[in-house]
Amino acid sequence: MAARIRDASGSDPETTPRGLGVLLGARGISYAGDTLSMVALMLHVAGATGQGLAVAALLLAGDFVPSLVAPFAGALADRFDRRRLMIGCELAQALVVAAIALFLPSLWLLLALVAARAVAGQIFQSASRAAVPSLVPAEGLAAGNARLGLVTNVAELAGPLLAAALLPWLGTRGVLAADAASFVVSAALLTGLPRIRPSVLDAESLWKGARTGLGYLARHRTVRVVALGFCAVVLCTGVDDVALVVLAKDDLRAGDSVAALLLGAVGFGLTAGYALLSGHAGRARMTVLFAAGLAVSAAGNLLTGALAHVAGAAAVVFAMQAARGLGIAAIDVGCNTLLQRLVPDALLGRVFANLYGAVGAAAALSYVAGGLLIDAAGAPATLIIAGAGGVTCALLTGVALRGRRVD
Repeated sequence: MAARIRDASGSDPETTPRGLGVLLGARGISYAGDTLSMVALMLHVAGATGQGLAVAALLLAGDFVPSLVAPFAGALADRFDRRRLMIGCELAQALVVAAIALFLPSLWLLLALVAARAVAGQIFQSASRAAVPSLVPAEGLAAGNARLGLVTNVAELAGPLLAAALLPWLGTRGVLAADAASFVVSAALLTGLPRIRPSVLDAESLWKGARTGLGYLARHRTVRVVALGFCAVVLCTGVDDVALVVLAKDDLRAGDSVAALLLGAVGFGLTAGYALLSGHAGRARMTVLFAAGLAVSAAGNLLTGALAHVAGAAAVVFAMQAARGLGIAAIDVGCNTLLQRLVPDALLGRVFANLYGAVGAAAALSYVAGGLLIDAAGAPATLIIAGAGGVTCALLTGVALRGRRVD
């Protein structure tokens, strides 16, 4: 079955084990460089404008704008050879970042360039997630997704450390140039992949193809439940990064180093979760893994708020956020594997793009609504309310997925 699926998608079965390693290397290099440059740009914008709003606009350009074009990004991933599309996206990002490094433009032009880079990244992500079933046998999908998550998370953790080490030596322009080079290296690595054509090349117009992808997401019950459950939990709990900063500063009376440590706790949990799942995910039912991950990630925030004033609160908060990272790893592996097994290959790029675009929009709404709630009720209460809402949504998602075995 796995070989038939790979043959239908146009890739060479004999080269697929090496193909996953190539994708792992390319994504790791690309993510590390991208995180590195985003840190440099945030510091540059903060120093040049002195406005927190400008930094927030930079983050929205990178995170929210791609959500607006997600249906079209997914349609492209189902329309062309995914290897060539990924290479093109990496080279496009290299050109955009090189332009930013060369000119360091004014804020509005910078936001436009960051948004353009993020859109290319969105297309790359959709194509890369849709490509995984062509690179590993069906029984190895969960482990393959876990390894991709592990490499990506380690790269994202390394980005700020690299920025701290390189900025004093290279400056903003030099760091951005290093990011541009990382995209070129990633593109070069991706040339080692086998061809990865969708099983049925989408012959519809881009607009109609986008509508088809949205229609599938709305009509297919299990996919719809996964998307709604994921977005609902993120909408409830996405405010946690903002709340943790306020919690550390106002409630724990801690300094910047403790606040940074608490924010990084989820990364430690993610790394441990992906490492664990890379060896054992194949034994789990993906519907159960996904729903359990939603519940654990939300419960981590609930317990963070509830235990914020106990003795040794900083250590407790760190542990709860690390546990939350374990849950997020389970969400990622469970969701991606579920969709790769369930959705036809010809629609897979659109489903991934639409889902993660909607998740990004939910996170943006959570930042806004959660910020208002923090001002009104404080960080601990916000985390409790958000966590309780997230746990409720996770339980409802688990009930809706009960009995739907697609493993």
